[in-house]
Amino acid sequence: MFYFMLITGIVLTLLAVILFGFMLVKKNFGLLHIVKFTGALLLGVIGVFSLVFTLPSLKYIILQEYDVIGGDCTIDITSSGRATEVTLEMLDTGDAFIFFGIPALDAYGKSIPYYCEVIVTQDHEFEIGYKIYDVSSRELIFTGK
Repeated sequence: MFYFMLITGIVLTLLAVILFGFMLVKKNFGLLHIVKFTGALLLGVIGVFSLVFTLPSLKYIILQEYDVIGGDCTIDITSSGRATEVTLEMLDTGDAFIFFGIPALDAYGKSIPYYCEVIVTQDHEFEIGYKIYDVSSRELIFTGK
């Protein structure tokens, strides 16, 4: 998800700059030109917002400086259409981490506790991976990214 947002931000920002460059050269102020200007402005705003959100975490991703958050958790599965999300909710802190794909576990739900370790960037903005353990024996059950 991080790389998708970063690449989208770069592409949209560059596309907006190129469109603004073409508009400044032509200097035509018709209705089509105003629509293009508005579209380029919107692309630029979305691109810059995406970059502002992802660039602070880029150094943690490149240097692989991650934090591991561990504790008892519950696992919820949400599926809509083709997409399935796994929400790991830490019972100690109340933090929720979302991943894609379904882990191969016997049971899910808020009433079934597990011990989870979630790997996140140091600023806790992006999830990298997770490990699910049995709550009593601490035996590794599943590892996901």
